Amino acid sequence: MTDVSCSGATIADLTGSQSTSDGLNAAQLNALSSDTTLVTLGIGGNDVDFSGVLSRCVELDLVPSLAGSAGSGFSPCQAYYTSGGTDQIEQKIQNAAPLLADALSQISQRSPHARVLVVGYPDLLPPGGSGCANTLGITPADLVFLNNEELQLNAMLKSSAQAAGAVYVDTYTPSEGHDACADPATRWVEPLDPASPAAPLHPNALGQQGMADAVLGALKSAS
Repeated sequence: MTDVSCSGATIADLTGSQSTSDGLNAAQLNALSSDTTLVTLGIGGNDVDFSGVLSRCVELDLVPSLAGSAGSGFSPCQAYYTSGGTDQIEQKIQNAAPLLADALSQISQRSPHARVLVVGYPDLLPPGGSGCANTLGITPADLVFLNNEELQLNAMLKSSAQAAGAVYVDTYTPSEGHDACADPATRWVEPLDPASPAAPLHPNALGQQGMADAVLGALKSAS
């Protein structure tokens, strides 16, 4: 197995070098060959800057959430990202789709005999409710907004995978209820202040195992 994944990678880093704190990484697709039999690809979230979006929403929502404005449908994050009548996050998702399609085409050209799996994103936030007020400080209305944006991202990944003849791996469904606002003992994703070894708003060990199980399940179903 060859692992060329790297934190912070965008779709462009699949075909171009990626600058890191440890130096310059070669294009990830350089690791492919005609002998490659399996490719797993987890990409797209950084093109949308989803971690940055969540951090910004926490900044916007913290005061109204803690002040009790959360129950009134207050959604400063949604207002910020849809100002001017355009959903900026949705636009970034749409812009990433043709880039992903091209990357999947290049994977097929370099490794024509490989099975290709596009791995979706796990459930980062609950679909609503006030459970995140103390954990992240996001209002219930903005939880709905952000959760819907993630579902749109996963939908784009799924449609792009299917159009390219690849397999989409759904990690959202098995992770529902294990989001960053869930109990620390059962959550798959850590909040901004992680209690387990993991990057903020990224899967912890339990989440990594759950996602691995989803990948293995998809492999078995496709075999």
